[in-house]
Amino acid sequence: MRVFESLTGLKDRYPNITVALGNFDGIHLGHQRLIHEAMDNARRTNGMAAVLTFHPHPLQVLRPEMAPPMLLSRTAKEQMMAELGIDLLLMLPFNATFAQLSPIEFIEQILWNQLGVKGIVVGYNYTFGHKGRGTPDTLWQYSDKYGYTLHVIPPVKVGNEIVSSTLIRKKLAEGDVVAARKYLGYYPFTEGVVVVGDRRGNTLGFPTANIDCPPGIVVPAKGVYSVYVELAGEKYLGVANVGTKPTFNGNSQRTNIEVHLLDFCGDIYGQRIRVYYSRKLRDEKKFSSIMELVNQIRADVQSARIDHANKVE
Repeated sequence: MRVFESLTGLKDRYPNITVALGNFDGIHLGHQRLIHEAMDNARRTNGMAAVLTFHPHPLQVLRPEMAPPMLLSRTAKEQMMAELGIDLLLMLPFNATFAQLSPIEFIEQILWNQLGVKGIVVGYNYTFGHKGRGTPDTLWQYSDKYGYTLHVIPPVKVGNEIVSSTLIRKKLAEGDVVAARKYLGYYPFTEGVVVVGDRRGNTLGFPTANIDCPPGIVVPAKGVYSVYVELAGEKYLGVANVGTKPTFNGNSQRTNIEVHLLDFCGDIYGQRIRVYYSRKLRDEKKFSSIMELVNQIRADVQSARIDHANKVE
């Protein structure tokens, strides 16, 4: 996959593009359906499959107070796009000038003049152009004039729920990582660099890896979770605490992620890890004594082992 932040020259280099349009926050099952449709259409027409999206999220520029936290970092989004098999990722910088383009200007200047797209794939609720006035119907109206085919993906449902990034954020805010996984199509995760913490885990007999919560990225509700940890290409079982460690930090509001890797011993400070959340085991709580905390951690480890052994989904 090739990543571009500018469209200059792409029309000449790639004369037969099918493009999927959207924000793709989370790359959930609905996004995956849309991306696969773009790829299928590109293969049928012997062309290239592209995703056109923006960074930062448009709301972070237009209405920052309303901008939601992201489900994926830019790096994770790029990696997942590559794994899905997209040929071109067009990650355009979003700014106030871009926001002023009318829907017709977006079609003419971006999709036609700069990309010369032969196919467009969008979701049923896709909006674009100034104040989001463009819709799939707008794209239909101009398809003959600019010679592209249009594929509109209907709502993707799991059970009775329409899959959306908003729904997934809600489930994560509730700590329901099992439901979030159903809508994402993969385990929700947090990634970051292991930093030096209080080193208290070693004294308790449960050494932990601490990672700072990345700014602007969703993390699950405070609590203790059974997790999988990806480190240097290997996966380990673990238990993670998401929260403020109230037993030691009192009324601190600073959230961090503290992970105990099961059956692992090693120095991993400074290394990047990815923590996949399997199931919430319990809420975070303040303990009255160190022994009470240690006993609870032992119980959490046992619960996590059972969870992993049974592959609880």
